[in-house]
Amino acid sequence: MGTNVLKTETPTSIDDAVYFLKENLNEGDHRPSISFGFGDPSCFECFRTTPVAEEAIVEAVRSAKFNSYAPTGGILPARRAVADYLSRDLPYRLSPDDVYLTLGCNQAAEITIEVLARPGANILLPRPGYPDIEAYAIFNKLEIRQFDLLPERGWEVDLDTIEAMSDESTVAMVIINPGNPSGSVYTYNHLNKIAETARKLGIVVIADEVYGHLVYGSNPFVPMSLFATIVPVITLGSVSKRWMIPGWGLGWLVTCDPSGLLRKDEIAESINKLLVYSPFPPTLIQGAIPQILEKTTQDFFSKTINILRKNLEICYDKLKEIPCIMIPQKPEGAFFAMVELNLLLLEDIEDDMEFCLKLAKEESLIILPGVTVGLKNYINYILL
Repeated sequence: MGTNVLKTETPTSIDDAVYFLKENLNEGDHRPSISFGFGDPSCFECFRTTPVAEEAIVEAVRSAKFNSYAPTGGILPARRAVADYLSRDLPYRLSPDDVYLTLGCNQAAEITIEVLARPGANILLPRPGYPDIEAYAIFNKLEIRQFDLLPERGWEVDLDTIEAMSDESTVAMVIINPGNPSGSVYTYNHLNKIAETARKLGIVVIADEVYGHLVYGSNPFVPMSLFATIVPVITLGSVSKRWMIPGWGLGWLVTCDPSGLLRKDEIAESINKLLVYSPFPPTLIQGAIPQILEKTTQDFFSKTINILRKNLEICYDKLKEIPCIMIPQKPEGAFFAMVELNLLLLEDIEDDMEFCLKLAKEESLIILPGVTVGLKNYINYILL
């Protein structure tokens, strides 16, 4: 229940922002509220996961083979399945030893940041970006240096800025592809340029690919690990988005490093040491992963993409009709769109937060202000 008075505490995260906006819903408005605040597809019946995944869980339960604690990094069949799944897109093969199973993609990001952190170091993060990664960097006392994504160029990385802001204390740069929250999908050529830039600067590329293969535009999904012969890549992923099961909590951290530089720098050893003291994904889910990754059919994935594409076209066409909204780039992947507010066309609206507050109060509509993902006077629209 909300009140008739706007509450003005500034939210500090996506969760806080959604709660903040819900608190400002008009309690006298009996229309059901509509929330575009979270990228959780499982809330919608049309995005139910494949029967393959459901049957795999049932089989894992009935087998009674996955009731024990799992070893550090995950059980071997599950790690092998993830290595095989990711290797389909690569000219080289990943080993199960390159794969560390985590409690969702967020834990994979947290472990990676903690492993790379050291006194005086800095990390390069995209703006707009995923705020949880920024939080992990702050917690581990890494200096954050943000590089811009260029909306007029499909939210590509501003590589000139990367070179200018990097120094001998820079440990890594983060890319999110497909883009959260931008909806971008990077081309082969742009990813190659990112790899060459990172190699020149002597830094690791952390590739958040939790939305991998969820693309519906002209650009295909290209994994950053394709360029691991140029620069070491740490890939973060999960079954949460492509299989529509974020609550199952199975992610991975993968060292894509054919040249062995990460092992030479003892990164892999440090990951193992950290995981010993970290919670692990349920053994039951790990037991189901080989069947899920190996047996899910293309029909399931195609159905998901078709729904997302239709949602995009409806939203895109309607947003274009709104005078105060500018769409710098039509989304091509993930679940999101970033659109810019033209404040000159809005009365009594000072910024994106106030715009979203009034949407909540007047229309019972929850949309994230761009400031929560690092871009003021934009709004982050979820296409589910």
